[in-house]
Amino acid sequence: MEFNLADMLENVVDTVPDRPALYAEGRHLSFREFDARANQLAHHFQSVGIGLGDHVGCHMMNGTEYLETMYALFKIRAVPVNVNFRYVEEELRYLYDDADLVGVVYDTEFADRVSAVLPKVDHVKHLIAVGPTEGYELPEGTVLYEEALAAQKDDRSDFPERSADDLFIIYTGGTTGMPKGVMWRQEDLFFAGMGGGYPAGEPLTKPEEAGPRALANSPMVSFPAPPLMHGAAELGSFINLLGGGKVCLIRKYSGDGALRIIEEQKCNTITIVGDAMAMPLIEALDHGSYELSSLFAVASAGALLSQSVRDKLVERIPNLFINDSFGSTETGYNGSAKPGTNAKDGLKFSVNPRTSVFDDDLKLVVPGSGVVGRVAQKGHIPLGYYGDPEKTAKTFVVIDGVRWVMPGDMAMVEEDGTMHFLGRGSICINSGGEKIYPEEVEGAIKSHPEIDDAVVAGIPDERWGQKVAAVLQVREGGTAPTQAELEQHLSTLIARYKLPRFITVVPVMQRSPSGKPDYGWATKVLTEAEAAAAV
Repeated sequence: MEFNLADMLENVVDTVPDRPALYAEGRHLSFREFDARANQLAHHFQSVGIGLGDHVGCHMMNGTEYLETMYALFKIRAVPVNVNFRYVEEELRYLYDDADLVGVVYDTEFADRVSAVLPKVDHVKHLIAVGPTEGYELPEGTVLYEEALAAQKDDRSDFPERSADDLFIIYTGGTTGMPKGVMWRQEDLFFAGMGGGYPAGEPLTKPEEAGPRALANSPMVSFPAPPLMHGAAELGSFINLLGGGKVCLIRKYSGDGALRIIEEQKCNTITIVGDAMAMPLIEALDHGSYELSSLFAVASAGALLSQSVRDKLVERIPNLFINDSFGSTETGYNGSAKPGTNAKDGLKFSVNPRTSVFDDDLKLVVPGSGVVGRVAQKGHIPLGYYGDPEKTAKTFVVIDGVRWVMPGDMAMVEEDGTMHFLGRGSICINSGGEKIYPEEVEGAIKSHPEIDDAVVAGIPDERWGQKVAAVLQVREGGTAPTQAELEQHLSTLIARYKLPRFITVVPVMQRSPSGKPDYGWATKVLTEAEAAAAV
């Protein structure tokens, strides 16, 4: 056996077959049932000629079918590709084409979008629809998901021998450009993104240890709340399944809906993506009553979790442990937020030994020097970007014989080795030659008691080239601070040149489905608001 996800998960299934594995929308599946359904789907894929190395899009919202599809494809050495269900026709055409999809498993509510895209991509040969069909016109040739399963055997016969080299592709969110498919060997992602099967302790040393360790573990009930099209949710799901635990899913996220699942399913952990998913939890806690004694940990990854929001969560759920992770689709896990930091400290993380920061000359940044550099990770890292050798060459570099990945995150290194994260370089604001990182400013703004959410972007300025501007969402029942009041609040938290010179307030912040800031939208809103204010 190799460090292959299907091999290891089958080992867990055979060891703890009757344990609960999945819950979603009222459906409960044991490990045995989960495996059987994935076997049926895998045989169906084989029956239509899908196999080794083929890419199949997962164009679905959360449900057991999403994880069944991924598991089934891994079984036959094919590759699941996450599809953003918020994408409109042209964005979908780009992704379907860029990923070379030969098949798509889609929710019926997206049938019209799939139908619109298919004439523009000639390599999609097979379609499977999940969900009710009434009221939807499905593309020609579509097979219904449950019918596909029912026609196939549920054993593991006729599956190929697998490899640690089998691919796991995660398409990036496209926050700062068109999304790209990050190609991971399954073994590399298992260690870099899943903690070697046990993030809280020692990683597996042999793949065949997966089942025995799952048997020895007290089964956890985890709740990866983001859409499964987000890498954090996919990885969180497989971490717990490989540990013999139960995974709970929510189709459409809301604060009340999430807390109800925690209460009803006795969840021990919940995974979120930053403030955008934490704030609805806080609002629901302020307006309702929930029995949450089972919950002891919140894990956040992929977006800013500001200190003020962390404090609010702990105030409402005493003794809650919060792990705010730093990482990216290209690196996996880099480190966790340093305990005891506050808004003035900025975003500081204790990082793993494989993470370093390099300056513009590709030299290691000296701790305490104040030099801003690029965050890099070595060891278990991806192969590159699918179909894009040019971007791969820019992001994956060899320094003194060691291969590193540098996705563009910028940071300084404190004297004690702590990494002071500043943000993604591609969204950096250049104001009169000063580099300003939006995420640093956003974290400071969110410490204001009247502000629930903030996205910072640079807008044109005749004198400075760009100036800092902020879109604000005020807390329910709150009053937006004036420009002067916000500047006063921020004066002790960030340098004066980083202060927003223009602000506008929106009733609801637009973010990606995974909770990441939409900087393109923010720039447009701010530019239009400033133009209107000047009239």
